[in-house]
Amino acid sequence: MIARDALAQLPVRTALPALREALDGAGTAVLCAPPGTGKTTLVPLELAGLTGAGPRRRVLVAEPRRIAARAAARRMAWLLGEKAGEQVGFTVRGERRAGPRTAVEVVTTGVLLQRLQRDPELAGVDVVVLDECHERHLDADTCAAFLLDVRETLRPELRLVAASATTDALGWARLLGGSDGAAQVVEAAGVSHPVDVVWAPPERPVRPAHGLRVDPALLTHVAGVVRRALRERSGDVLCFLPGVGEIGRVAGELAGVDAEVLQVHGRAPAEVQDAVLAGGDGVRRVVLATSVAESSLTVPGVRVVIDSGLARVPRMDHARGLSALTTVRASRAAARQRAGRAGREAAGVVYRCWAEGEDARLPAFPEPEIKVADLTAFALQTACWGDPSASGLALLDPPPAGALAAAREVLTAIGAVDGDGRATPRGARMARMGVHPRLARALLDGAAEVGVKRAAEVVALLSEEPPRAYGDDLAAAWRTARRGGDGYAARWRQEARRLASVGAEPGVAPGVARGSGGGADSGGSAGSGAAVDARANAGAGAGANTGANAGASDDVVAGLVAALAFPERVARARGVGGYLMASGTGAELAGAGPGTGARAGDGSRLRDAGWLAVAVADRPVASVSARVRLAAVIDEETARAAARALYSSGEEVGWADGEVVARTVTRLGAIELSSRPLTAPNPELLRDAVVSGLRREGLGLLRWSPAAQALRQRMAFLHREVGVPWPDVSDAALLERAWDWLGVELGRARRRADLERIDAGQALNRLLPWATGDAARFDTLAPERIEVPSGSHIRVDYGGEQPVLAVKLQELFGWHESPRVADGRVPVLVHLLSPAGRPAAVTADLASFWRDGYRSVRAELRGRYPKHPWPEDPTTAEPTRHTSARLKRG
Repeated sequence: MIARDALAQLPVRTALPALREALDGAGTAVLCAPPGTGKTTLVPLELAGLTGAGPRRRVLVAEPRRIAARAAARRMAWLLGEKAGEQVGFTVRGERRAGPRTAVEVVTTGVLLQRLQRDPELAGVDVVVLDECHERHLDADTCAAFLLDVRETLRPELRLVAASATTDALGWARLLGGSDGAAQVVEAAGVSHPVDVVWAPPERPVRPAHGLRVDPALLTHVAGVVRRALRERSGDVLCFLPGVGEIGRVAGELAGVDAEVLQVHGRAPAEVQDAVLAGGDGVRRVVLATSVAESSLTVPGVRVVIDSGLARVPRMDHARGLSALTTVRASRAAARQRAGRAGREAAGVVYRCWAEGEDARLPAFPEPEIKVADLTAFALQTACWGDPSASGLALLDPPPAGALAAAREVLTAIGAVDGDGRATPRGARMARMGVHPRLARALLDGAAEVGVKRAAEVVALLSEEPPRAYGDDLAAAWRTARRGGDGYAARWRQEARRLASVGAEPGVAPGVARGSGGGADSGGSAGSGAAVDARANAGAGAGANTGANAGASDDVVAGLVAALAFPERVARARGVGGYLMASGTGAELAGAGPGTGARAGDGSRLRDAGWLAVAVADRPVASVSARVRLAAVIDEETARAAARALYSSGEEVGWADGEVVARTVTRLGAIELSSRPLTAPNPELLRDAVVSGLRREGLGLLRWSPAAQALRQRMAFLHREVGVPWPDVSDAALLERAWDWLGVELGRARRRADLERIDAGQALNRLLPWATGDAARFDTLAPERIEVPSGSHIRVDYGGEQPVLAVKLQELFGWHESPRVADGRVPVLVHLLSPAGRPAAVTADLASFWRDGYRSVRAELRGRYPKHPWPEDPTTAEPTRHTSARLKRG
């Protein structure tokens, strides 16, 4: 029996007439409705005509998460007085409850993508509702683009609704409206229950989250806020935390509270998720949840929300080829969604674990995944759709060109796309497998080696990272999952069976097997090497354990499959716990944690391995090395087989450790496998190596005599004071123009010693402006020496900001003015010395010194050096280098 009273109380009902009008007209609409108004449950039932209003239609509802899809379907079925699978059903990866009577089917966006690829027309579907589109998940954005393409080219009658509680409504309206203008935005105000906001920042500053690390002090504070809320408020508590690890830690700190503590996240068993959503039985509950509980479902009984202010999102480090989750500050839109959970059934309160002053600095909306995530799967989807560049798709945000190019390189390497970016038959099969293209490659090619069943089991482990408790050894984690009875093990078995089934379907032969190619970012191309042979059909039956290496141990199988999935991450040991991956990134085994005194990898068999196939790694902030989270022990033969395309052998001539090194080297990516000296290297490569060494270590490699240094200083002075045509002789400029002034010598240089023999001064002369004739004036503009009244020729020092002439004071008697250089533009700074050569005075204005300063200097020096002449009028006295007695002797 239909629960009409419950349906009548859903506030979104008031928006239904406008929504129907928009869909009957333009065929698209944006529905904005606050949490708890019934947009996820009532709207699909009404559009399908299951409540008695309007014609019968088939409605497809796309949710971003499995838990939300199941919960929405069960809620709608309950409203109809049925169980899920009758008029309302759902389909998520590995589970389907729907039948011939199903009019409303709730699916994940990933399932919808698969259906669109198989049947672009979505035959039999009248309306598609994209729920929670504000979250900007990549699959959801891709679904919207494909659906708009279908409306434009195949089925203009297909109706499309973008629904959310908080979203960029105008942006979605423009997108859905296309060339006909913006789609109509339908808003449902709803009857919202008031939610008080309590700002509850930590008393002491906590370290910002980075990578997967969250300051334990913040988690302790969150647990304290939960205890505070249990004392101050009534009703169940819903606490938002970024990930499974943080949920487990807070749950541990809440031991002993007078409430049932439950954990809800994507990895939780379906029974646990369903039990939480079914409501309590009178016992007060504390529900610790990730962002899966932000939207699309109601946790009954919740009156209090605790918001940690953090979220976990995917990020791609394209430079290192590492894709991982990272912890970020939640957006203001997410914070509103979370707070709304407290007011779905009655008045509530949200405790926000940050200061009110920080709120305005939070991002308005979550960053779209398309901007930051790994785009390999997206690129394969668009290639299978027939638009490899995605340029013809209606997307709110275009994919970054660099990330899309990197994704295409991976797909080309694994044989999923051809040279033009079009999907190959092998790529089309990969796209249908429901896993990342790298894992699809590992399943296809691994099945030929170890049988489809064992390959599927390892790929299932890689598709959802095992719990930390399973350890960092992939083979050991596999054995734990096989005998495990926890929720992860149950999901793993289900996914392994599904993958074994799709992996055994007749289709394109594997492209890579043991001993054949791997790719620059993945491995192999269709039809390469020994893979396309009789072994390609190994494991053709679901669950078969046949293959070229079907009898191999679990360790060998785990390593091979992981290496096939991530060939650029095969790594060789370099020191205890340290590795170098083929990509060139260093890696270290994750330690036992700070303060434990344990060494990296203690307790793990990975620690003593010579080679690893790294399956999961991340890079901590400010660290140059990746941190290995999950890996398998392999040997060099497996590494070479999985990453064959990274194998290279050739001559390498370069500068290393201060010398030219010429070798014949074999490499696996950045990993050097072997080398031997090269007896007759290419002369051009030698010259390039010498220049590289000069630029790396600097001009100090050359021979700089005092005369050469003085010449450079004079040239630098004229460049600074006169400019053109006098050249820049700074280190950077000279290294940039090395061939201009060192060309002859560099052409003959073969090693470091040859550079050390080059006379830098002689070479520098080539940079003087000979062509313009100005070089002839060099000694006039910047004279090396200046003749003083005594007849001495004194060297000028151009090493400072101003030229300096250091000369004994008595040699300047009779000189009225200070000398000037650079055509009289720059006065020379005169350092007046005592007869013993010690500084007595400094002046740039000699006339002023004779007039005002000489008297006091004369009095001091006359007492120290009585044998030297100290006339009262130095401007008329005879200059001399000698004593008074020597002067008298002539």
